[in-house]
Amino acid sequence: MFDSERWKEIWVTLRRNKLRSGLTMFGVFWGIFMLVIMLGMGRGLSNGVLGGFEGWATNSCFMWTQVTSLPYAGFKRGRSFDFDNSDIEALKGVEGVDKVAPRLQLGGYRGANNVSYKDKNAGFNVNGDMPDVMYFQAAQIPTGRFINAKDIRDGRKVCVIGPKVIETLFGKEDPLGKYIRIQGVFFQVVGTHLPKANANHDDGATSTIYIPFTTFQRAFNSLNTVHWFSISGKEGVDVADVQTRAKALMAKRHKVDPNDPLAFGGFNLQQVFQQMNMLFIAIAGLSWFVGLLTLIAGVIGISNIMLVIVKERTKEIGIRRSIGARPGNITGQIMLEALTLTFIAGYFGLLAGVGVLEGINAMNIEGGFFKNPEVNLNVAIVALVVLILSGLLAGYIPARRALSIKPVDALRAE
Repeated sequence: MFDSERWKEIWVTLRRNKLRSGLTMFGVFWGIFMLVIMLGMGRGLSNGVLGGFEGWATNSCFMWTQVTSLPYAGFKRGRSFDFDNSDIEALKGVEGVDKVAPRLQLGGYRGANNVSYKDKNAGFNVNGDMPDVMYFQAAQIPTGRFINAKDIRDGRKVCVIGPKVIETLFGKEDPLGKYIRIQGVFFQVVGTHLPKANANHDDGATSTIYIPFTTFQRAFNSLNTVHWFSISGKEGVDVADVQTRAKALMAKRHKVDPNDPLAFGGFNLQQVFQQMNMLFIAIAGLSWFVGLLTLIAGVIGISNIMLVIVKERTKEIGIRRSIGARPGNITGQIMLEALTLTFIAGYFGLLAGVGVLEGINAMNIEGGFFKNPEVNLNVAIVALVVLILSGLLAGYIPARRALSIKPVDALRAE
């Protein structure tokens, strides 16, 4: 039952020493405030970095050829070699492989190739791809279409262009259906691509032109050549194992020492994604650790001040016990006062922390690696439970101290 007299007594006790109560409560306020801020900022960093993987096949790896560093099968070290068309089907047969997308790059990685439309010229990346590459890319097709199976089969001279290409060559003119010239060969624009909003990307992605893989081979004298592969693993498969098996197969097919560390280049997106996840789990753990330590310091301060209050009210406690007050009443009063101090301070700390995060959101302080700092409901509930437990802990020792005072001794206290 609600006891108004008990709450009035708590209010009088707090008002009696405003400065002392305020300074004591500040420790708890600061602990909860810092906990919320650190968790929210960590979440914002996590949202920004992991959001950059949105649209990418995070269960994938990429592989390309380099230069051999070891002699093998009669070949000297320092040999350059390329994948070929037969490797496509060979890789699809590797255990655990789901999809394989070969790619050709005109002029190599980030090659600036001459592309023109009417009297405008500029340098852009040109990739020869299969339709399956969209499974691996963080891209969308806002207008037109992407490369399809008929384009591959017929070797059509069509292309899909990025926003930088549109801006540079076409301005406000609709590019669909128009012809651009790539290294002297005409291609019809059948679609446009755009990086997904949440994906991290750079100018290279927006300055890319996609053409059919088979057309690339014929138009740019790259018959039976593949520059690199995108490979995805089936659900539940460790992509590192898939990558190891794929490299072993390619080493065998191209007569490369299977232990050559430099013959193949590679990149495991699944591994990077998992490492990022573990990093942000560690950051969240560190935030909880620091925040709770700060909170504990505040709780210790409240416990100490409650001990002082118990000492100051020794005579009052003795009178209460001498006229029949039960130990539970005295204990409850002390613990309730500590809980009130803790809860009020923590509540305002929680509000302040959430308010700061909402202010950051309102100001749109976001970048490629920072997005939507927030504290979810579960964290708020956990913080509330921590506050309650902290308050009870802060009042427990002073309450035990109060019970240890004998009524006769208390009445003699000055």
